[in-house]
Amino acid sequence: MTLPTSYLFVPGDRPDRFGKALAAGAGCVIIDLEDAVAADAKPAAREYVRAWSTARSAPSTHVVVRINDAATSWFEADLELVRACAIQGIMLPKAERAVDIARCMTALPREGFVIPIIETARGVLNVDDVAAAPSVQRLAFGTLDYAVDVDLSGDERGLLYPACRMALASKVAGIGAPIAGVTPAIANDAQLESDLQFARACGFGAKLCIHPTQLALTHRAFAPTDDEIAWARRVVDAIASGRGAVQVDGKMVDRPVVLKAQNILDRAPPQGT
Repeated sequence: MTLPTSYLFVPGDRPDRFGKALAAGAGCVIIDLEDAVAADAKPAAREYVRAWSTARSAPSTHVVVRINDAATSWFEADLELVRACAIQGIMLPKAERAVDIARCMTALPREGFVIPIIETARGVLNVDDVAAAPSVQRLAFGTLDYAVDVDLSGDERGLLYPACRMALASKVAGIGAPIAGVTPAIANDAQLESDLQFARACGFGAKLCIHPTQLALTHRAFAPTDDEIAWARRVVDAIASGRGAVQVDGKMVDRPVVLKAQNILDRAPPQGT
């Protein structure tokens, strides 16, 4: 299954925005019951989600609900909502233990999945266990909360170690490449592009977005360029020729080059689209 490259947040207490978020073109919409909803508004937000989900003809893998973390008093009520709505995907904030993933899975159907958000020091130290927990689809990086938890200066170099650890843990666990954290500056394309380049350099495969205007650049960043696709096709064609040792663009083609080319073609849109 091809996983999304963009995840767009919508506040759980704004049902008027649910449909708009789905129509914005994101790969997945995250209905947020956590940070975007004040404590006194959480019960109403659950009812909004329940009513909206019930009115839909079928659950969608393109919609997940970010519930409140396992240490809060809202966790169990959020799981009850998930059970009632037959929601297929949960995003779990402040994920630190595999046991909390298992608790989420008790509320999900058999084909359901969990996206743990790694956003604490303990979460980073336990990321191998979290990534390997059954039904984890991929990890997400809560960069803002992590920076607060570890008291980072704001220099992105402080995110390098946890980002790379998440990518390595994901690869070893055989799950999807992780999802990069949000870019708070909505109208700053230069910052968004810089954040996307950092994410790609660390091995991430998607990004959390807080506004529809961030989607186009995000999709472009995680898609191969026309030049990359053309190069990959030359590599595959050269190997298919069966001439033994081959060169493409003056460089020898060995197994890592072939694997890179195939990865590019797997991410490329079908020819003719």
